[in-house]
Amino acid sequence: MRATSLLDAIREILKDSLQLGERADELGSESPLFGAIPEFDSMAVVTVITLIEEQFGIEVDDEEVSAEMFATVGALAEFVARKVEA
Repeated sequence: MRATSLLDAIREILKDSLQLGERADELGSESPLFGAIPEFDSMAVVTVITLIEEQFGIEVDDEEVSAEMFATVGALAEFVARKVEA
């Protein structure tokens, strides 16, 4: 999957799960997530992970979940890319 397609897919997952509406269109690879978007709380993390697992056919182990993974949209996209390639 191309990096821009993956970034778009991650942006769409965040838009849907956090109900960001048009604000999601402003999210780029350097956009901060955890702590920067009020809707992005611990429950949202679980929802986002579930949607990523379903959409990309991957499994995210509990020990893989970290603050770094959710630091930015790009960091999340990189994590997904690594999981898809594995």
